[in-house]
Amino acid sequence: MKIKRRLILSFVAPLMIFISSMGLILRDNTRKIFYFPLGLMGISIILEKDIKRRLDRKNIFKKIKSLQNNK
Repeated sequence: MKIKRRLILSFVAPLMIFISSMGLILRDNTRKIFYFPLGLMGISIILEKDIKRRLDRKNIFKKIKSLQNNK
């Protein structure tokens, strides 16, 4: 069965944040710095999806309004 790429990415970002938080909690002080980039990448993936979704919705709404005004 083929797994869609979007489905995988939707699980990867929260997993990255979870691994980062667990690493920050359970590791000693010298190794905690290595988990910050992982958490930041997970947060940036989620924020990017949210911003893209909002922009897409806004563009669709503008298209619908312009079609309604043309009638």
